[in-house]
Amino acid sequence: MPISPTRRKLLLPLFASLLLIVVPFFAQEAPSPSHARILLLPRKLVSGERATLAVLDINGRLTPGVTVLFTDGDKLVTDATGRAFFVAPLDAPKLFATIEGRPGRVSSTILTAAQVPSATQAVTLVPRVASLADRLEITGHGFCGVADANHVTIGGLPGLVLASSPAYLAVLPPTDMDPGPAQVQISCGQKSSAPFTVVFVSLDLEASYEPLAPGEHRAITVRVRGSRAPLRLEAHNLSPEVADLVGGPSARAESSGGADNTAKFELVGRQHGSFIISIRLIAPAVAPKL
Repeated sequence: MPISPTRRKLLLPLFASLLLIVVPFFAQEAPSPSHARILLLPRKLVSGERATLAVLDINGRLTPGVTVLFTDGDKLVTDATGRAFFVAPLDAPKLFATIEGRPGRVSSTILTAAQVPSATQAVTLVPRVASLADRLEITGHGFCGVADANHVTIGGLPGLVLASSPAYLAVLPPTDMDPGPAQVQISCGQKSSAPFTVVFVSLDLEASYEPLAPGEHRAITVRVRGSRAPLRLEAHNLSPEVADLVGGPSARAESSGGADNTAKFELVGRQHGSFIISIRLIAPAVAPKL
């Protein structure tokens, strides 16, 4: 099922909502395949069963026309929705894939059909806290390998399934949700799992937008809305030629908790220019709770 231009525009926050510099996105223009950077491969596959992957550009937009290479020799091209269907290998414990022409690769663990019940659906692992601007990763069994055959609602609103297999879902939360706890419900055909609750938070950046100067220190505050609990955050420096992130190319910090729930990171300028940084929530997957 094609994704409407409006819905595709809403995918911008998946990776880039927390960038200090955000490239404008015009819904009538699909991202170029040459801009593909992020491969979403289901973390768990089922031997011989269908699955869906997705490819995004650096701004988090689903990207059509991208060639994905697998270590078993197969390759495929993402369709107009920026996703592609494939069948998991029959006789391998893992599958590795990469975007053609890009460094790095991602992997999936391949389970046997006996390890993943198909007659019923259940969620076994999910984070208790998730970001409204990032994908919600769900592990279990009885899901649909074709992404759009899964129906996921969050707080009564439809989420968008980006990647899927019978044992895994990656879901983009609805964009018009407010931060706070929300009930998640999943179904695939006649199968459905027990609803569970996830606390969804927004992560708002506070920093000067002025270009950095060499040697200048720039503080970045991340303000958490939707939870008063201390949360672990990870910053990634996407412009290392312009600035150094204190702590390395990526750095972690814990928010303060409480009513004013914030975390702080710091950049040091290398040369004059605009910097780009992304922030992600780090939350372990646990058994779901209603």
